[in-house]
Amino acid sequence: MRAVKITGAVLTACALAACTDSAVPQTAPTGTPPGLDRFYGQKAAWKDCDGDFQCATVEVPLDYARPGGETIRISMVRLPASDRSGRVGSLFTNPGGPGASGVEFVRKTARAFSPELLRRFDIVGFDPRGVGASAPVRCLDGPGLDRFFSTDSSPDDQRETDALANESRAFAESCRTGSAARLPHVGTLNAARDMDILRAATGDRKMTYYGASYGTYLGAYYADQFPKNVRALVLDGAVDPKQTATGLLVEQAKGFETALRSFAEDCVKTSACPLGATADAAVDRVSALLRQADERPLTNRRDSRKVTESWVVMGIATALYNKESWPFLRQALSQAVGQGDGTQLITIADLMVERRPDGTYSNQVAANMSVNCVDKPNPPDARTYGESVAEARRSAPRFGPFVVWGGLPCVYWPAKPEAEPKPPTATGAAPILVIGTLRDPATPYAWSEALARQLDSGVLLTFNGDGHTAYLQGDRCVTQATDRYLTTAEPPPNGTRCG
Repeated sequence: MRAVKITGAVLTACALAACTDSAVPQTAPTGTPPGLDRFYGQKAAWKDCDGDFQCATVEVPLDYARPGGETIRISMVRLPASDRSGRVGSLFTNPGGPGASGVEFVRKTARAFSPELLRRFDIVGFDPRGVGASAPVRCLDGPGLDRFFSTDSSPDDQRETDALANESRAFAESCRTGSAARLPHVGTLNAARDMDILRAATGDRKMTYYGASYGTYLGAYYADQFPKNVRALVLDGAVDPKQTATGLLVEQAKGFETALRSFAEDCVKTSACPLGATADAAVDRVSALLRQADERPLTNRRDSRKVTESWVVMGIATALYNKESWPFLRQALSQAVGQGDGTQLITIADLMVERRPDGTYSNQVAANMSVNCVDKPNPPDARTYGESVAEARRSAPRFGPFVVWGGLPCVYWPAKPEAEPKPPTATGAAPILVIGTLRDPATPYAWSEALARQLDSGVLLTFNGDGHTAYLQGDRCVTQATDRYLTTAEPPPNGTRCG
């Protein structure tokens, strides 16, 4: 991602009572179940771990209903504030997913935050439970995931539907084999409880947080459970908690259709566009490419995998996340349309699922499925699930089946949600800033509008732009409004528009 910088006035010292006191002893919040005090009494033991970064782990209970039982350790990393005398506190971050490593996000991206935030905050990343280095869940191996992602995710007949169901069932069964004891406990509500223990372990009296994509969902449920501990929360590219499990996928597919249209309109303005002279023609050409790959996979010059329709859709979707990727998508589509060569598309797709050149994967895919499957109730069988697919196909013909069928393993999941969490209101919390991007492919703008309304103290900032989330895109208006809020805890006026 491109680095961003702030211009204009910034506040100095600990203005407007914004500072946190890292020396204050931490105790469990009022009403905390017995047995959790010892977790709140921890102090993170930071150690140098990679250049300017410091690492630590913090102990939390695996099952919050049994705090005296098995424990796990949550991995953290921080880039310390450069101005220790003007330090506000910790800025906790989560890059989304679910399943993305917050530790790797900070290692790779911390310096993309503005100079003002780097000066005033320790930029903190953590791997939520089940993710990365924090008691990771284990499911399919590399060849198993290759097979899962190569399976036709837009089945045209019962044979193809059965094949997809069999691969989805195998995914769920592999997670039972690899991580049965952890699966019931990796949901968002527990990860949010962990966050408050991490806050206490860093010495911060209240939580300052930047969450992107799924990180907004995690942040919203943190605020709902610990409203009095909220100092300033930025929720960028929001997820709507009121959506059902399949409803989220249907709406997300529509978001990718919107982003594809925006890409097409941009593409046809260039002489290098391989898709035709009009946006309509370009979108139709993408549809034709998907039909072609469904009938006969594209060639792959990199490894032995066949570039099936599923890999093609994933490659396109991945590139739509960031407008800076659009030139690479044009090039990949030029090879695919002109030569039947899907090498670049599958290479781009590998970025989404964190497939390494040696054929192994990070645990991001396993963690993503594990969290999603226990966060919300899912349809009871593949037939019922298919009703949502039919809805998605009508409203998002290119992305709908691929996105919605991708959640089918949840039908066979060995750990079921105890109850669907109530939409968060965070009653009593300080103002919470929600940022929505108008043409966001993965988290449609309407979700940010919805979350800002649901939160009692929600404040909406709109970015008129493309790509997934807004802050790290470098728009000066978004940067200044967000930085001022994080530094002073004063949000911009509700309804502010940027871009």
